[in-house]
Amino acid sequence: MRGEESLRTLVGTEGDSLLLMDLNTTETEASEPWDYVLVADRCTQRNPRQVQRQQQFLEELERKGFCYKAREDQEKVFFGIRADNRVFERYRRLLMEPEATAPRGELARPTSIPATTSQLLCSRIRIVHFVLNSKMAAGDTLQDLVKDGVFEAGFPLHKGEEDLKKKWARWRNMFQEQPIGDIRNYFGEKVALYFAWLGWYTYMLVPAAVVGLIIFLSGFALFEASQISREICEAHDVYMCPRSDHNPRYQRLSETCSFAKLTHLFDNEGTVLFAMFMALWATVFLELWKLERARVVLQWDLYGWDEDQEEMALGLTACPDYQPRLHQHSYMRSTVILLLSLLMICLMIGMAHVLVIYRVLAAALFSSALPFLGEQVTTAVVVTGALVHYVSILVMTKINKYVALKLCDFEKPRTFSERESKFTIKFFTLQFFAHFSSLIYTAFILGRINGNPGKSVRLAGLWKLEECHLSGCMMDLFVQMAIIMSLKQTLSNCMEYLGPWLAHKCRFMRATSQDPELRHWQRNYRLSLVNTFSLFDEFMEMMIQYGFTTIFVAAFPLAPLLALFSNLVEIRLDAIKMVWLQRRLVPRKAKDIGTWLQVLEIIGVLAVIANGMVVAFTSEFIPRVVYKYRYGPCRQGAHPAVDCLTGYVNHSLSVFYTKDFQNPVEIEGSENVTECRYRDYGTAQNSSFTEQSWFLLAIRLAFLILFEHVALCAKLIAAWFVPDVPQSVKNEVLKKKHQRLGEAGLPGPGVGPGPESPGTRDTGRRRAQTRSGPGAGQEAKTQSCCHHRPPRPWLCVWGGGL
Repeated sequence: MRGEESLRTLVGTEGDSLLLMDLNTTETEASEPWDYVLVADRCTQRNPRQVQRQQQFLEELERKGFCYKAREDQEKVFFGIRADNRVFERYRRLLMEPEATAPRGELARPTSIPATTSQLLCSRIRIVHFVLNSKMAAGDTLQDLVKDGVFEAGFPLHKGEEDLKKKWARWRNMFQEQPIGDIRNYFGEKVALYFAWLGWYTYMLVPAAVVGLIIFLSGFALFEASQISREICEAHDVYMCPRSDHNPRYQRLSETCSFAKLTHLFDNEGTVLFAMFMALWATVFLELWKLERARVVLQWDLYGWDEDQEEMALGLTACPDYQPRLHQHSYMRSTVILLLSLLMICLMIGMAHVLVIYRVLAAALFSSALPFLGEQVTTAVVVTGALVHYVSILVMTKINKYVALKLCDFEKPRTFSERESKFTIKFFTLQFFAHFSSLIYTAFILGRINGNPGKSVRLAGLWKLEECHLSGCMMDLFVQMAIIMSLKQTLSNCMEYLGPWLAHKCRFMRATSQDPELRHWQRNYRLSLVNTFSLFDEFMEMMIQYGFTTIFVAAFPLAPLLALFSNLVEIRLDAIKMVWLQRRLVPRKAKDIGTWLQVLEIIGVLAVIANGMVVAFTSEFIPRVVYKYRYGPCRQGAHPAVDCLTGYVNHSLSVFYTKDFQNPVEIEGSENVTECRYRDYGTAQNSSFTEQSWFLLAIRLAFLILFEHVALCAKLIAAWFVPDVPQSVKNEVLKKKHQRLGEAGLPGPGVGPGPESPGTRDTGRRRAQTRSGPGAGQEAKTQSCCHHRPPRPWLCVWGGGL
């Protein structure tokens, strides 16, 4: 088998040498010498055409410098693959710095070359995976052969994961610090940065969760003391107009006493402060993460790592004639993609309207089919509507992913990383509308287009549109947020863990081979499948959660607390999945979380806008403030004996005369009620808007503009105040650059050339031989000037032009 020789020293031309790691020693220390396994069904071995394509593929791999070994069991044929030492040698050479920056007498220093056994294995797996998925001479890649049934699967092997199982992938380690360095050495930088970000996000959720809990609990302190709640509970003689056709009766306002007290828990004076705090928190979180990322990347020696260089190095390792795909742009394709994306967004908005129709029809159905619900029909409609919304999210997630992938393929990205970035933007945009379109309707549209009690807007002229809860639209938004977020955190995590766990138990009930090597391959084969977007799915799940935690947090201050508890579970759940239950992810290099950082910044801006609109238009904060200082008993000054909100409930409810109903006889109790109230600021004669309603609208808009400008200014100040890269990292990078340039530079003033070592002489001769062109002689004169005229060092810089 090729590549079995030991390679202890990489010998350069004319005497230069670079000490390498003993690759044979590494392999013997590892539990398995094979890095990648291909699996084929035994049925394919009966097809001569399939066997021929297998052999062609494996023989071409061998010509490229890869070793393979075939083993069989009763059902499958396994092919172990590993990179020959010469393949890895070629990869290391391609990632070396330019020779001009190397110290005299030495070869260039490698950049980001693995320094440990684990990092070496990661690099070998990455090389094998890239070559397997590159075009072969026959025009096939491993993915093409898997689609055609030539191979059933291909995956890297789990090796040396025992330490991660003990220190990280256990539930009892939930509150322990993550070993990010070990994660990086085993799964690569991409996975390690995900867990570093997730751990930092969870850590930063602690202050947000504490403040949100304080805001929520502060409502309990005023549970009985709220003037508005007291007035609602004592309003036994105030009748509310019928809100729906399924329950046409006048309801006493005092019947909503409990809901009024509950609403005050999250719709109080602290709501505005919490919304401002979360806007600032989102910015500080991002800026501090940038600092943390810079420290981690510097520690990994990837600060100057270039993704294009890595991609080209892998390509040249796979094929000496490799040519990178050039950047290209088509306005026609971009226009088509934009139009299709807008069409999908319209579909997402249409899904929100479907949910509206469901809630209208469900209200009529529940009132007739489930009469025992009585007054709880509205609550049942809200809860089931949230459940239907959650199911629609699950369905649309599958559709959105398929559409986003097709749009990316149509756009023809240059590299996998570029494809992933474009896919991230498209998929997140579709997912955002799928998750938040219904919440946007509930927060800003529900109950505002229904008309007045005498002339209500009806769906298809039959069913009356849904109204907000009697205690306000904040209650509807709170309930929907609580249900959707709780379901996503609980059901999603359960399915994410129980599915692979049950599959793992079922698969491992089968008999295994007695041969240790084949048994190891079988165990890896029976683990759950992973794909190129497995890590992407984890990021997307966290981004959606981050959106729920920030965008409508003014209506649900417990969102950071739920996210904190969920993330503590999520970290260990993902760790257990990746180490115990799933096949090994292909290690990938990265120095940041990529496009996800832009997504976080966009969510931060949307959070400022959405929370400002919730406080201005959904909450009762603005009407209460306007009443207190313009219409209430304190408008001329504070009265210690009188609450400034006294009379607010009566002031905020409009009057409607029952005689103006089209069918007043059909309404239960209409003979005893001459007028009813509804939430609005209309006149009793024709329900038109009053001067007070227009004044209140102007104040809402002014508050929204002021809130957004203050919050955005605070975000900008926080972003300016906290640098993206810590000074210690900048200084360390500066020192390394200075050291590298100092080592590569020529002798300073007063220092002669000194005796020339053989290695230096050879290096200089080789450099002189490679120089050609009209500037070669001038460059030689410059070097002579710098060596023999040390008192004039400026000539060393400008000598080429003098």
